[in-house]
Amino acid sequence: MNWNEQAKKKKRRRSAAAVLLIIVLIGLAGYIYVASALKPVDAKSKEQKEVTIAPGTSTAGIGQVLEENRIVKSGKVFQYYVKANYQHGLKAGTYLLSPSMSVKEVADHITGGQVFNPVRYKITIPEGSQLVEIADIIAKEFKLNKDDVIRQLNDPAFIDKLKGTYPQLITDKLKDQNIKYKLEGYLYPATYSYYKKSNTLDEIIAPMLNKTNAFVTQNMATIQNKHLDVHQFLTISSLIEEEATAATDRQKIASVFYNRLKVNMPLQTDPTVLYALGKHKERVLYGDLKVNSPYNTYVIKGLPVGPIANAGEPSLKAALEPAQTDYYYFLAAPSGEVFFAKTLEEHNALKAKYITSQQ
Repeated sequence: MNWNEQAKKKKRRRSAAAVLLIIVLIGLAGYIYVASALKPVDAKSKEQKEVTIAPGTSTAGIGQVLEENRIVKSGKVFQYYVKANYQHGLKAGTYLLSPSMSVKEVADHITGGQVFNPVRYKITIPEGSQLVEIADIIAKEFKLNKDDVIRQLNDPAFIDKLKGTYPQLITDKLKDQNIKYKLEGYLYPATYSYYKKSNTLDEIIAPMLNKTNAFVTQNMATIQNKHLDVHQFLTISSLIEEEATAATDRQKIASVFYNRLKVNMPLQTDPTVLYALGKHKERVLYGDLKVNSPYNTYVIKGLPVGPIANAGEPSLKAALEPAQTDYYYFLAAPSGEVFFAKTLEEHNALKAKYITSQQ
């Protein structure tokens, strides 16, 4: 072997050694990189971030989202780690994650579906609330303009949209131009929690309509047996609600209304006068009774044009199952106790005893 051949052999050995060294170094660097990428972005961080994984997002896409939010150092490493270590995929949802979490902790969190679902808004609608009061409650909690809320709840296009969702509940009865607030009586009083950061008005009132719709659907046969449509049922329920006190037997009040309807006798209930006037008063005066309104049951016979409040379950049930009585009159004493009478003479005697004598 001549000198040139020996020199070439040595050069090849040096080249091979260099390549091997580079491979080792690259492997070591890759190992160090991956080992580092599996560790927290900032082990001392106390920050927590809400990270939302949209349905259908790939593992690679989730890794990218996590990297962009600085929850993991490398989205690619996260992707490969999950594919190598988890049989079940990652689950969509909103998660509360921290830069102090390792890739394993983040992956465990998301594969386990430990979604972050805090109550962001909460409202309570008291029984007997009127729509303008509900609009005020909604506006305050969701930082909306009350007038805008009322305007949208009364918008014909909005009502038509709801009709498509609730065909049995929302009917053409709401097209009557004399109705002051279209959804009066349709928003079920209860406490509602909301979990999204941003909610449309449709989404805010949906659970209220769902509850009313569920009650109506469940009891539709009874409603129809009373020869009432849904709108009429909610209307008479609202009258019971507005006349009742905590100690009142709502079923007896319901019986008075049904008895009067049977003989075509005006219902003559003061809350309908106040609703027609659009104001709250301690006493309804004689002149108030003459207000010309399709809500005023002193000047019209039968039910008013629509509900005057949003009735709670006790009043709804009383409208379904009124007591069987011969009463045509009732009055509430200052004590809150309600007295019932069969005749006008009996009613006037009770009024003289419990109302006039105490004024």
